[in-house]
Amino acid sequence: MRDTVRGSRIATALLFLLYGTLIGTWTARIPAVKQHLGLTDGRLSIALVGLALGAVTGMQVSGRLVDRYGSRRIMIPAALADGCFLAPVALAPSLTTLTAALFAFGVVHGVLNIAMNARGVEVERAAERPIMSSFHAVYSIGGFLGAVLGGVAAAAGAGPLGTFAVVAGLGATLAWWARRWSGDLTDAGGPPPAATTGPARLSGVLLLGALALCALVGEGAAADWSTVYLRDSLDSTESFAAAAFAAFFIAMTAGRLTGDRLAARLGAVRLVRGCGLLAAAGLGTALLVSHPVAGVLGFGCLGAGLSCVAPQVFSAAGHRNPHRPARAIARVASIGWLGFFAGPVLIGGAAEAFGLPAALAIPVLLALLVALAAGALRPAAESAADVRAGRPR
Repeated sequence: MRDTVRGSRIATALLFLLYGTLIGTWTARIPAVKQHLGLTDGRLSIALVGLALGAVTGMQVSGRLVDRYGSRRIMIPAALADGCFLAPVALAPSLTTLTAALFAFGVVHGVLNIAMNARGVEVERAAERPIMSSFHAVYSIGGFLGAVLGGVAAAAGAGPLGTFAVVAGLGATLAWWARRWSGDLTDAGGPPPAATTGPARLSGVLLLGALALCALVGEGAAADWSTVYLRDSLDSTESFAAAAFAAFFIAMTAGRLTGDRLAARLGAVRLVRGCGLLAAAGLGTALLVSHPVAGVLGFGCLGAGLSCVAPQVFSAAGHRNPHRPARAIARVASIGWLGFFAGPVLIGGAAEAFGLPAALAIPVLLALLVALAAGALRPAAESAADVRAGRPR
């Protein structure tokens, strides 16, 4: 059974790698798609809303499908389709068709998101120790690889269609290997814990979703506003400003690579509480110091602080309702995605009214809320001994 758990862990990690690579490649080729169709920033945002709506739709559909048929039966077809559905985005001749293509891609991407996270919870339960952070670390690495692949393709003069076709082939290869490695975990790890029921369960899942939203607002803020803050507000050079997001990404990946060991030692509640405090103190201090070097360090602290929040929240959601884990994860992920897409817009509006340094206080305050509400990660039935031992929820 140990080999089955190990193989399933490898298979799930491959899908997280694929997921990150696809979205990283798409992000890198957005300028080429925008230029090809002659879109303004405002019209492009309409198409990106289509992607977000598609992802949320796919997440809700996937939650029901995975709970009914099992994660293994859903995640491999979704992984194969995910790369294939990215290619039509490059063929879209108008804003309408681009929005429709991104919606379709978002649906499949959302299905894969929930299926692979639900599988991660199953593997974690079978392994009887925290491992979800390592999956999300692989996702971060995939996003970096996708961005590099897209950037190299752009520098070589390759069009988006060729880039997406290569990534689709890579996705098919990863999906094939995932199918070979993924085993049956039905008898692994013992029976699932008893689930909470009724309004308490729903309110608990919604609170976990709120934690995910707070964390993903910070991730979106770093992606969209970190370099702008250093360049425009702190008058740094453009090359040095890029170091802010690089620091955020490196710190987040490093945090996720060490997150499982920290969760086993500290427990999810203390880990997420400490992460929230680190994110808030790091970025908050940087905003007060108002120096480019402090800005880079501050976004690095933000990345390290937020690194373990989403993995622990998704894991807690799946364990909160073990008989329908995918549906709980779908609710949490949908709320989190709202923060990722709406957060940068909110910060942009606040920057227009109060200035960008003041607007970046929003993720600082939300990180403090994460620290204050970290107790939501502990199920009501969890014993004090489990908390001290840091066992998976």
